[in-house]
Amino acid sequence: MIPELRASASTACAVRNTIILGDALAVLPTAPRQSVHLTVFSPPYDGIRDYGKDWRLDYQSLGSELFELTVDGGVCAVVIGDGTKNFAKSMTTFRWAVDWVDRAGWRLFECCIYARHGNPGAWWAQRFRVDHEFILIFFKGDRPRQFDKSSLMVPSKHAGKVYSGTDRLTNGGFKKIEPKAVNDMKCRGTLWEYATSNTEGNRTKLEHPATYPDKLADDLIQCFSKPGDLVLDPMCGSGTTCVMAARSKRDYLGIEINESYYEIAQRRMKEEVENDVRLF
Repeated sequence: MIPELRASASTACAVRNTIILGDALAVLPTAPRQSVHLTVFSPPYDGIRDYGKDWRLDYQSLGSELFELTVDGGVCAVVIGDGTKNFAKSMTTFRWAVDWVDRAGWRLFECCIYARHGNPGAWWAQRFRVDHEFILIFFKGDRPRQFDKSSLMVPSKHAGKVYSGTDRLTNGGFKKIEPKAVNDMKCRGTLWEYATSNTEGNRTKLEHPATYPDKLADDLIQCFSKPGDLVLDPMCGSGTTCVMAARSKRDYLGIEINESYYEIAQRRMKEEVENDVRLF
């Protein structure tokens, strides 16, 4: 059975494989230090969700707390964008990255682009349509403890063709390339494209107003963790990270402050994990 927990912050982190109703900054201090291998989440940046007048997104405190909870070599991936006001971007993403690196101790492994082609009806007369968010990938220590991008490879456009010619060197010179066949698959690079339509067909997930693709969470989990690792989502929303972690034989811990979203995540765990006999 998937345990359901409405525990207080003082006891909330005594178990794994559960989703907790509560404020992440109240719950996380109760967790064992250096117990989390991977964190994947998308925060409610720039006031896009109303969690009450007394709540605000304190990314500085969150960065410090997550750093203390993470094992050496552990990774934290933040899916985030920037709001726009009076024609100017909020700069939240960039402030977040600089603060976590300069003050909290994280190192930035990469900033990937989550390409999510916008609604065709969302053209604005005085600005570009926003077709992306950022995936800030931080790590703790000297290097990521786990990195396996084999499941992230994409088909090569010119697979099977023979490549030759010259490559430009950083010093301005040229290097001759000996003829070689182009591989069938290649590294996807830093541009990660996903459909934003409900290709997963999950109606429960759609009850949440702001979700990201299951595949995005799964790609991060497959690349930066191993079976048995603990995957954390401190603002778990519809539960996508927790669902994908469980399906990949990782332990998970989710935290959600909004009771309606918490209930959605609990139902998803029952529908997509507990009731999936293929996982047991």
